[in-house]
Amino acid sequence: MQPRNMSMSGVVDLAAVKAAGEARQKAEQARAEAARTGTPPAAAGRLVFDVDEAGFEAQVLQRSAEVPVVIDFWADWCEPCKQLGPLLERLAAEYAGRFVLAKVDVEANQLLFQQFGVQSIPAVFAVVAGQALPLFQGAAPEAQIRQVLDQLVQVSEQRFGIVGAPVAADEAEEAGAAEPQAPAGPYDGVLSLAHQALDAGDLGGAVRAYENVLAEDPANPEAKLGLAQAELLQRVQGADPQAVRKAAADKPGDVQAQIAAADLDLVGGHVEDAFGRLIDAVKRTAGEDRNAARVRLLELFEVIGADDPRVSAARTALSRALF
Repeated sequence: MQPRNMSMSGVVDLAAVKAAGEARQKAEQARAEAARTGTPPAAAGRLVFDVDEAGFEAQVLQRSAEVPVVIDFWADWCEPCKQLGPLLERLAAEYAGRFVLAKVDVEANQLLFQQFGVQSIPAVFAVVAGQALPLFQGAAPEAQIRQVLDQLVQVSEQRFGIVGAPVAADEAEEAGAAEPQAPAGPYDGVLSLAHQALDAGDLGGAVRAYENVLAEDPANPEAKLGLAQAELLQRVQGADPQAVRKAAADKPGDVQAQIAAADLDLVGGHVEDAFGRLIDAVKRTAGEDRNAARVRLLELFEVIGADDPRVSAARTALSRALF
């Protein structure tokens, strides 16, 4: 998926946000206190941090008065998120305080997910002076992400007078330090190409690359997960969410309509809704229709992963529906 163009004319006020002037005043008071005491503000050195609903106002809204805050909506089951997240963290270190990165786990923070109107993940927003700006959705090439970030930094300075707070080089390097890498495996090169294709929106290329790995190593967990993710994204690419959901609501007995809606549910982070929809379809149908719903449910299990408790619960429910 390619990033959407960032429209600064479409800035949306967050309903729960305090006035930007109040946030800026607090930030100025904090800087004045830091200058008086000779100590930096507490949050100044944190370029990348996790944030939840409880800490959102202090960590994101108030801080957005002094530095653009980029928000990465992600989930552990989302394969493109695993590719985009480290890239954003590295860029946060490279930009050295011109923006900071807040990471939101959508599974644990559904309220934030809904407030921002996120349709699917990964999704990246920014908050500047207490106002939310949509940046892009889905994985994207690094060059395009840099363009979006450069535009964010420029608009933050020109429109809001917010220039960020540069940090020392050693702090930036520490924030962006990569974890020690494991020795390369026999398929790492092909898997890397598959991930790159996925990031670039070349879903067909990603599918072929993952299939090449599985042809040699059918049990490769990374390839199985990547293939399931790429195929899911292929299926929903170009779909009209409103039309798909209307068809599913109007035709509860239409298995293909329920399958299409379940795919959208999963891409949108509504894992249990997707599973429940297909289990209900299994209960209501027989023959080929029942098998189609069962097979798609098993495919969605691959996207989430066998260790996820929601998959375990859904497997139990599926067994009851079948037997």
